[in-house]
Amino acid sequence: MSAPTIGIIMNGVSGRMGYRQHLVRSILAIREQGGVLLADGVTRVQVEPILVGRSEAKLAELAARHGIEHYTTNLDEALADDRWQIYADFLVTKARAHAIRKAIAAGKAIYTEKPTAESFEEALELARLAEEAGIKNGVVHDKLYLPGLQKLKRLIDSGFFGRILSVRGEFGYWVFEGDWQPAQRPSWNYRAEDGGGIIVDMFPHWNYVLENLFGRVESVYAKAVTEIAERIDEQGNRYPATADDAAYAIFELEGGVVAQLNSSWTTRVNRDELVEFQVDGTHGSAVVGLFGCKIQPRNATPKPVWNPDLADAHDYDADWIESPGNQEFENGFKTQWEEFIRHVVEDAPNHYDFLAGARGVLLAEEGLRSSVEGRRIALPVVALDGAATDAATPASEQAAELAGAR
Repeated sequence: MSAPTIGIIMNGVSGRMGYRQHLVRSILAIREQGGVLLADGVTRVQVEPILVGRSEAKLAELAARHGIEHYTTNLDEALADDRWQIYADFLVTKARAHAIRKAIAAGKAIYTEKPTAESFEEALELARLAEEAGIKNGVVHDKLYLPGLQKLKRLIDSGFFGRILSVRGEFGYWVFEGDWQPAQRPSWNYRAEDGGGIIVDMFPHWNYVLENLFGRVESVYAKAVTEIAERIDEQGNRYPATADDAAYAIFELEGGVVAQLNSSWTTRVNRDELVEFQVDGTHGSAVVGLFGCKIQPRNATPKPVWNPDLADAHDYDADWIESPGNQEFENGFKTQWEEFIRHVVEDAPNHYDFLAGARGVLLAEEGLRSSVEGRRIALPVVALDGAATDAATPASEQAAELAGAR
C-alpha cells in the first residue's frame, strides 16, 4: 500500500534559500526517504511539490533536474487546485504578504520564510487572518535546529548554567562589494527600498532564538549603520547601498538576562564559526556556534589576574571542554518541515506560527526606530487580541529614514 501524499506549492524555489534549503535539502530529501513518519511510528505521508515562479524556463529546468512533475507560473491556478494542501513561500519580503493573503483566502495551510511581512502591523494582520480562517500556519525558525543551539538548549534545560546572566553573540562575515569578486548575497539585500537590511534580515532570527532559549525580548537598543556606501549589482552596475549592513544591539530579556548581539556583513571572521554565542551563568559558561559547543563549569574556571606589564602565557582556550553531541542532528530546515507536515496532517504541536513571526518583525522595526531615535525601546507583549496594535513605523520607512539621516 502506497503512502498518502500531501501536495506542496513551493513559491520562490529559484532563489538561493528556496532552492538549496527548502527544495533540495528538505522536501526532496523527505521524498527520497519515503515521506514523513507520523506519530504511530508506522504511517508515512509522502510529499509532492509543485514549483511556482516567474520564469517557466527556470522552473522547467529545475523540475527536469530533480524529477518533479509539476510546475507553473500561475500561482492563482495552483492555489485553486485541491491537490495542493500547503502553500510555502520563499519570495523576497516585499512580495510575501500579498501571496500569503491569497493562500489564506484559498484555505491552504501556510509555511513561510521570515520576515513574514514588511511591517509589524501587516505581520500581525496575517496572523489574525489565518486565525480567523482556521488556517494552520508556520514560520521558519531554522536557527533553533542548529546542532550547536540544540546542545545549548540541553545545557539550559539541565540547569548547567545556574542563573543565566548574559548572552553575547557575534554573527557575520565579509560580503564582497561586487567589483573584484562577485558578492555572495543578492544586491537587493543592500537596498532599503527593496526590503533589504541586516536588521530586517537578522533581528527576526535573534527574536526567536532569544525568546525560545532565554526569555521574551522586553527592550532593544540598537545602532544600525551602512558601512559600505556603494556596491556592484549582478549586472556589474554600481548602486548606492541604502540599507544597513551592520547592527550593534543590546536586548533586555524577561528574567533579567542581557543579550548583546553584533550582526555584520562587513566583518572578517576571526572565530571558529560564522555565528557564535557565549552564555555566562553563575555555575558555568558555554560558547556555541552552528555545530560546536564548548563549556566551562564553575569548578574548572581559571583565576585570571590582570597585569598589563607581563605577557600572559596562559592558554585560555584549553580551559574549555568540548560538549559531546551524543546524537545525530539532521538538517534543521528538513526537521522543521517534518514537524510542520505532522502539524498539518495529525495536528501535532506547532509553536512557530505567524504570531511568532510577527514578534520578529516587531523587533526589527523597533530596532530600526531605536537606531534612528538613539534610545532604548520597550517592546509590548504581542497577542492576537490587540494587546500590541500600536505598531511602529514600517521597517522599510525606518530604513529609508535612517539612510536619509546619514
